Amino acid sequence: MTKYKRILLKLSGEALMGSRQYGIDPERLAEYAKDIKEITDLGVEVAIVIGGGNIFRGVAGAMHGMDRVQGDHMGMLATVINGLALQNALEDAGVKTRLQTAIKINEVAEPFIRRKAMSHLNKGRVVIFGGGTGNPYFTTDSAAVLRAIEIEADVILKGTRVDGIYNDDPEKNADAIKFDHITFDDVLRQGLKVMDTTAFTLSQENKLPIIVFDMNKKGNLLKVVSGENIGTKVNL
Repeated sequence: MTKYKRILLKLSGEALMGSRQYGIDPERLAEYAKDIKEITDLGVEVAIVIGGGNIFRGVAGAMHGMDRVQGDHMGMLATVINGLALQNALEDAGVKTRLQTAIKINEVAEPFIRRKAMSHLNKGRVVIFGGGTGNPYFTTDSAAVLRAIEIEADVILKGTRVDGIYNDDPEKNADAIKFDHITFDDVLRQGLKVMDTTAFTLSQENKLPIIVFDMNKKGNLLKVVSGENIGTKVNL
């Protein structure tokens, strides 16, 4: 038995780099695919939103003089590339998938249609959402929360390289304290970084819990969906 029936898994583009400095690490992709298959085999319905920071980040382009809207469109395309790579890895692992995008690229992916996404999930297919929200100035964090609400997910699982939320950067401060559970209000009050403000507020308003956990540790995804106390849970 699992605690959650339908989840939205948010992965950063940087997570796909593995030990590389940029691009996609096939070994890391294969590891993620095995972990995801493990929970789909138990009947968990999985939707995924993935970032594009391992290829291109629109904000970074804007900082170097690029038009922000143009840069964000490039970033959206980067998420589609990552989505295609993850789709291939999942299908190699024996998982049925669909890739839907917020921008129309009919030759490589379905356009995002809520009813079709819900139908795919009901049939046990993993649905990968690419292209962010389809709009500039919105992050893939915002896309993750928006899609989670639209597909009526039980929880957002934010897979990162750290094992939860701390009161300080644990990579810089060895004395940083980890939270097992924290409320939305406490996150805002303490100025902790979980998601960008737009995404976080949207999650709070829709009473959608967020769990931040270390996706790179094998077995953690299964433990989270099984209800084990892994990472940090943010809710009301």
